[in-house]
Amino acid sequence: MATTLEPTAPGSPPSDTRDGADLATFGYEPVLHRKLGRYASFAAGFSFVSILTTIFQFFAFGYSFGGAAFFWTWPLVFAGQFLVALNFAELAARYPISGCIYQWSRRLAGEMVGWFAGWLMIIAQIVTAAAAAIALQVVLPSIWSGFQIIGTDTALTSHDGAMNAVLLGSALLVVTTVINVIGIDLMARINSIGVTIEIVGVLAIIGLFFTSAERGPDVVFDTSQAVEGPYWMAFLISGLMAAYVMVGFDSAGELSEETKNPRRVAPRTILTALTASALGGGLILVGALMAAPSLDDGALAEGGLAYVLTAKLDSPAGTVLLGCVAVAIMVCTLAVQTAGSRLLFSMARDGKLPFAKALAAVHPRYGTPVLPAIVIGAVGIALLVLNLGNSAIFATLASVGIATLYLAYLLVTTPLLVRRFRGWQSEPGLFGLGRFGIPVNLLAVAWGIAMTVNLAWPRAEVYTPEGGSWWMLWAAPLFVLLAVGVGFAIYRTVADKPAPALVP
Repeated sequence: MATTLEPTAPGSPPSDTRDGADLATFGYEPVLHRKLGRYASFAAGFSFVSILTTIFQFFAFGYSFGGAAFFWTWPLVFAGQFLVALNFAELAARYPISGCIYQWSRRLAGEMVGWFAGWLMIIAQIVTAAAAAIALQVVLPSIWSGFQIIGTDTALTSHDGAMNAVLLGSALLVVTTVINVIGIDLMARINSIGVTIEIVGVLAIIGLFFTSAERGPDVVFDTSQAVEGPYWMAFLISGLMAAYVMVGFDSAGELSEETKNPRRVAPRTILTALTASALGGGLILVGALMAAPSLDDGALAEGGLAYVLTAKLDSPAGTVLLGCVAVAIMVCTLAVQTAGSRLLFSMARDGKLPFAKALAAVHPRYGTPVLPAIVIGAVGIALLVLNLGNSAIFATLASVGIATLYLAYLLVTTPLLVRRFRGWQSEPGLFGLGRFGIPVNLLAVAWGIAMTVNLAWPRAEVYTPEGGSWWMLWAAPLFVLLAVGVGFAIYRTVADKPAPALVP
């Protein structure tokens, strides 16, 4: 692979001045505050993936279908997503611009494809923010019963749990919206502190599980608790757990215009955030399977990691660890909303959205696009309220959001593969895949197609576990079709708006 940029030579202009001049070559004036260093950039990607949030949400889902052997979906999904991340790292070095999914796709495939990549990604981020916020229901009532404000059943798949999840999630979205409005400085500090707490929590949970193991690591070959039928079908469904978790590593690219030396920092943090999340998450999975009091009494399939944690540490220390999970959920929601607001800002700055002038406005004091943050938060809350009382809200929102996100990723990796076949090369001195570009890119596209189909497949076990209408069963493909249809209507109204000239 090609080397990264060399450090600034003596006598060079300050990094923010140099980065601002770099941004100007793409036709944009630097208006966002460039405050993020390497750790803050890493934290943005790590908190979007947020293994404590998503594994706590989805462990029970994965185990209930695939049994302990569902663990093997984790390294498989990591391998596929790492192929995608390698391509994204190369693009982050070449195009250090906010709203990266839109900007990359636009430069690779033209205005229309780029617009739809951005449009689908915005929708995915809004849905993902809502899905992340309701994860508080998995944790807070376990910390203190007073957090169960509505009803008594805390299970997220119950009517009471779903109602309470909407209340807690809406409150969290209000808080993250305020933080995003106030400024990137505050967001970065909170996010970095939150990620540090999450990493400490991850290490503590791994240590707890491995030091209180009930069985050996060979448990990951146990399929006895899988659902009936061919195991490969159960494996595919349980693999949705890992697919839900390992996304959002591109957030470092979304915040490129607020990152110091983004051509060098963003590619590294994209790859590091995904790799660190995969390593920590894999150890949590193995540890939980080894430490669970029982594999066959149904508690693990219902209670997931929270059940293992409270069983092994039913004490104030256990409550502290659950508090770490709650912090991880907060910073995950914050990171998703931040990334989404920058994408809205980037498209609006090009005049490619309704009310573009207002959406592209940056607060003179805070240096943030205020209205995009409010839009992400408000629409996320609206999604939760629309699903009030729906016991399948968790699986439905997550499946729809992540299927849409994988499709948006494909609108970057597929055009990039086409351009590679036409001779596209990475720039000298920047991170690049070199001669491995085409095979890595080809595998990334194949992987993306397979996972999009797997995520959107109308499975009753995922979309209507307690029965429901046909449209609920087909929620993901119908949602994507609706999003594309609405997108075409909007695109026709903004297609003729001039945007900065494309820099190849």
